[in-house]
Amino acid sequence: MKNIHKYIMIVIGFVPMMISAQENPNLFSYKVGTAEVCLLSEGQDVGNSGIFVGATSEMIQKAIPNGTYPRSCNAFLVRISGKNILVDTGFGRNLFDNLKSLGVSSEQIDVILITHSHGDHIGGMLKDDKAAFPKAVLYISQAEHDLCMNGDARNAGTRKVIERYQSNLRLFEPQEIDGQPLVLFPGIQAIATYGHTPGHTLFMVVSDNEKLLIWGDLTHAMAIQMPYPQVAMTYDTNTEMAISSRLKVLEYVTTNNIPVAGMHTAFPGMGKITKASDEGYSFTPLAR
Repeated sequence: MKNIHKYIMIVIGFVPMMISAQENPNLFSYKVGTAEVCLLSEGQDVGNSGIFVGATSEMIQKAIPNGTYPRSCNAFLVRISGKNILVDTGFGRNLFDNLKSLGVSSEQIDVILITHSHGDHIGGMLKDDKAAFPKAVLYISQAEHDLCMNGDARNAGTRKVIERYQSNLRLFEPQEIDGQPLVLFPGIQAIATYGHTPGHTLFMVVSDNEKLLIWGDLTHAMAIQMPYPQVAMTYDTNTEMAISSRLKVLEYVTTNNIPVAGMHTAFPGMGKITKASDEGYSFTPLAR
């Protein structure tokens, strides 16, 4: 049970903090050193193989024989060094209720880190057409910002979000995972994994020599992209780059034994990766 935070009761009888899992099954908490990473889920559903790119019928039959796989839409709250940090905001459907269940108000969010600008990652940024987190500093990679501000009508919603946070906007250039890390502030590193979008960014939480990697949309379908990481998604802007980024990160986290958290990883949204074959990997969810 090492590292599992004992304040949210998830099946195994932990002492509840403010709620029990029966009252809100969309929350899960994990300790990274003295920091805490909390899953904020919008619920669980299933996806189908129609969005796969490069998956053979044999791969699908072996990994997901019924043609569907479990998925979720997640954001994460990181409590570190006295700060409340949101990593993405999902669609915003359950975000504010989830935060309230953890005793955190919108005004208490200090920082928002955006992995990329798709609607299921920035949907909770605005409320009544205003910044939903009025005191938060917004961090987004330079490449993703430039994509959003290029005048394309498809990016109008994202431009509005950036405009509402303009006075508290911070742009940065994330670095490769095996290079010198870009430290945004103590305990948070930004890592470039372009491909899903031109500025897709991962965030490493570091505390007391422990780490957890929040990897955004590096994967969408763990059931097939772990045994077959060469499978991409129709959502990926650059398929080859997305695959290359995924392979590089998988090699790094397995070599360094770093747990991961994903925005579309089914509850509890976090787990550990191990090498399963010459090309494939295995994912083990954290204990519930």
